[in-house]
Amino acid sequence: MSKILVTGGAGFIGSHLCERLLAEGNEVYCLDNFFTGQRRNIKHLLTNKNFTLIEHDIIDPFYLDLPIDQVYNLACPASPVHYQQNPIRTVKANTKGMINMLGLAKAKKARLLQASTSEVYGDPEVHPQPENYKGSVNCLGPRACYDEGKRVAETLCMDYHREHNLDLRLVRIFNTYGPRMHPDDGRVVSNFILQALRHQPITIYGDGSHTRSFCFVDDNVEGLIRMMNQSKETGPVNIGNPDEVTMSELANQVIKLIGTSSKTVYKKLPEDDPKRRQPDITKAKELLDWQPTTPLQVGLTKTIAYFQTLVDPAA
Repeated sequence: MSKILVTGGAGFIGSHLCERLLAEGNEVYCLDNFFTGQRRNIKHLLTNKNFTLIEHDIIDPFYLDLPIDQVYNLACPASPVHYQQNPIRTVKANTKGMINMLGLAKAKKARLLQASTSEVYGDPEVHPQPENYKGSVNCLGPRACYDEGKRVAETLCMDYHREHNLDLRLVRIFNTYGPRMHPDDGRVVSNFILQALRHQPITIYGDGSHTRSFCFVDDNVEGLIRMMNQSKETGPVNIGNPDEVTMSELANQVIKLIGTSSKTVYKKLPEDDPKRRQPDITKAKELLDWQPTTPLQVGLTKTIAYFQTLVDPAA
């Protein structure tokens, strides 16, 4: 049994990670300030004797008077709606918060996995995006609090690794979807599903030709755990699905699966929104023997079933 701290553990990915780590017999400490995390995501875990919930913001100093073997740092709002809601706190989560978690891992001699993001590549000029691509990020734009924040977090991680020999793992997570997505996160999968369930127009930003590559949350969690538990490389390693889908194709799949009367409408693409996004996962295949296995239709069906429990179609 390992003792594992998961920051952002009540969030979308974090709650699935906590669940999986508990199922493998670990003792899990879930730290969350519930800015975007939801208590319903972890309600079913609260009776597990190996699960402890700690309500705390990583921006504030934190020390756990217990031995810790691993730290998964997922604590940061990850959707544009949420990270632009309070951009200064987003930057603080990726700087002050990152330093606090690195200091904790250093004190505990624990291995830390930093959940970075494909947003470090910005609106990419290289496609698909390999880990050695330096990115194309607007450091002055409305997304910079997250994009640049995560880039600084990676820098801090590597400086702690070099200066203090911190045991470190870096992953760059690409678009992930599945049950427990926040209904108000503004992401395309949750937006499309909620609009379709309510028979509202499905809003596509841009002309529908821009793309994303969607990884089901169970596949994502498998990649995170494999990366944490291997001892060959620090990373970064891309974790995502290389199957590229246009927004029009995604909308059509959601409409078909739900059987909605919704029609698509088109609006202006937000500033600095990437036109294409696709991970090169060669490294993950070779290092982790990992690649996603959940087809988009299967993942969307499970995600739709989750949102059907939250939404009154007549509302």
